[in-house]
Amino acid sequence: MPPKEIRNRQAFYQFEILEKVEAGIALIGSEVKSIRDGNVSFTDSYVRIEGGEAFLVSCHIAEYKNAQTFGHEPRRRRKLLLRKREIAKLTKRVEQKGFTLVPLRIFFNNRGYAKLDVGIGRGKKRHDKRQSERERDSHRDLRREMAKYR
Repeated sequence: MPPKEIRNRQAFYQFEILEKVEAGIALIGSEVKSIRDGNVSFTDSYVRIEGGEAFLVSCHIAEYKNAQTFGHEPRRRRKLLLRKREIAKLTKRVEQKGFTLVPLRIFFNNRGYAKLDVGIGRGKKRHDKRQSERERDSHRDLRREMAKYR
């Protein structure tokens, strides 16, 4: 069964996410089928705003194996579908020092459209990452202990 959503797990480790925005993605057919199969990698991907439009850059969507002649380029720039107001708000936030736009997850809404959650994030320092690891480990230990007594 294909995944309901594909998460960028590294984004939450590398960045402190302050705000989220949901955007549509302009895709071609073979890309949609590949996403439904879960063949997406967010490694080194980011969102860039150019000329009043937002683009998902360097996100790897593997070629769909059954699309022989009409495949797609796996790392092409994909346009994000946002309102001008939303793009202006994102541009204003990104112009501030230290903020970046990070893709968080790709999912399909209840109408079957592919959507992307974009996070406005600030890069974490090394000590912040260590703190996140400690919290994650303590939550894991707590869940493990609670599971023993069920």
